[in-house]
Amino acid sequence: MKILFTASECVPFCKTGGLADVVGALAPVLAKKGHDVRVMLPLYSMIPHDYVAQMKHVIDFEVELGWRKQYCGIEALEKDGVTYYFIDNKYYFGRSYIYGMGGDEYERYGFFDRACLNALPLLDFAPDILHAHDWQAGMIPALLKIQYQHLPFYANIKTVFTIHNLQYQGIFGIPEVQDVLGLGDSLFTDDKLECYGCANFMKAALVYSDEITTVSPSYAEEIQTSYYGERMDGLLRARKESLSGVLNGIDIGEYTPAADPLLPANYTADDLSGKAVCKEELQKELGLEVKKDVPIISLITRLSNQKGLDLIDRVIGEIMEEDVQLVVLGMGDARYVNLFSWAEQHYPGRVAARFRMDGALAHRIYAASDMFLMPSQFEPCGLSQMIALRYGTLPIVRETGGLRDTVLSYNEANNAGNGFTFFNYNAHDMLFTIRRALYFYNSNKAVWEMLQKRGMEGDYSWDHSAETYLSLYQHMLKQPQEAPKAKKPRAPRKPKVDVVVDVKAEEAPKAKKPRAPRKKKTETAE
Repeated sequence: MKILFTASECVPFCKTGGLADVVGALAPVLAKKGHDVRVMLPLYSMIPHDYVAQMKHVIDFEVELGWRKQYCGIEALEKDGVTYYFIDNKYYFGRSYIYGMGGDEYERYGFFDRACLNALPLLDFAPDILHAHDWQAGMIPALLKIQYQHLPFYANIKTVFTIHNLQYQGIFGIPEVQDVLGLGDSLFTDDKLECYGCANFMKAALVYSDEITTVSPSYAEEIQTSYYGERMDGLLRARKESLSGVLNGIDIGEYTPAADPLLPANYTADDLSGKAVCKEELQKELGLEVKKDVPIISLITRLSNQKGLDLIDRVIGEIMEEDVQLVVLGMGDARYVNLFSWAEQHYPGRVAARFRMDGALAHRIYAASDMFLMPSQFEPCGLSQMIALRYGTLPIVRETGGLRDTVLSYNEANNAGNGFTFFNYNAHDMLFTIRRALYFYNSNKAVWEMLQKRGMEGDYSWDHSAETYLSLYQHMLKQPQEAPKAKKPRAPRKPKVDVVVDVKAEEAPKAKKPRAPRKKKTETAE
């Protein structure tokens, strides 16, 4: 198959979150299975120079955005069997950030979406499957159906759209989006592109894509409810036959404690001695008390309410009453930066917080920690809990979305499970679960080491998920062969016409019957 991914970020070129990990890991796996896989991305200024130097200029053209004509260059790079195309426009993507504050995001990604479609015939690449990821690529399926698919080159392209996080939808003013993309008023109705008086890139994809996926089976169910649905639950329920959840994987080549070059010592499930070395070195690096028997609880996360940090805020004093150390790595809301800065000062030698994105440090934290805390309010999939398991660090998570699909709470009755979980979004439920994990860490080393080994030996690769995606793609490409079946229901229309005729025939006498009483009334009056 010829498969095209369109996305706003992708490792190793540019990353702000899990979207980049998914695109960067899934594409090479599909390519290794023998498919022609290509990825289109914006050419951001933050992309490392080493990669930019390897790019080759393919073509350039102008993209019409309403009254504007903007330059678009296509730079290409091949890596791991995948061809990456970078959409070059310095005005939109030569900035110091990937995502801004929303001032002209509709124009930046409106340009990207139209450029992707316009580039295809110039590249002589007509994909069988066009797989768009998250709201930044959300207008691609809509523009394809509305403005392009009547052209022979685009006629057979099938579209898949993946929701990575429904909370971020790309919501903008209707006049602004119309001005950029040339979409008429008739399209901005509640069954098409309009959403509560605004234009919505995510909704555009949900309405016009042939198939919709999200990044875990549980999240696919949750977003059809009002609590998780972000005002899209009704539309998602209406499209439930085209909605499926495919669990993400991780790049097991990058996250392998036995061969990770970023660790001070390597280790395996059968020999965990290197993990103790990693712990000691991290304690020294972050200024924590060097105590091998004191458990490290870590968080590597975006600092926001979604990640359940308000629960930690509520009981952080009670957590620190336990004999633990807390390590935090991430960036985000000032409220939580202040919280962990306070904790670092209030509990010297026991709390360490670093407010930045640091991949190498993240690897060292995963390896050195004993427990990984992830009490998310909602979590489409989550990769951190799988990485933690891979490094023998037991996750403590809330049962939601992909966390529920990947972490099973340890059950003493049947010895099943690979971590510790709680269900209610409640600070003291979380605290109880932390204490339960601490009990096994301190009092039952045999169970703890068994859970570590079980977690490290789990399969978190992309292989199974890639097969699921390929099955979906193949099903979509078979649909045109089923078109004659769709025509068969037209035959029963003849009886429907006959029924209408019969109804009229039956109604004619009924219409005459009321006239008879009228004469009687007249006679009575006479």
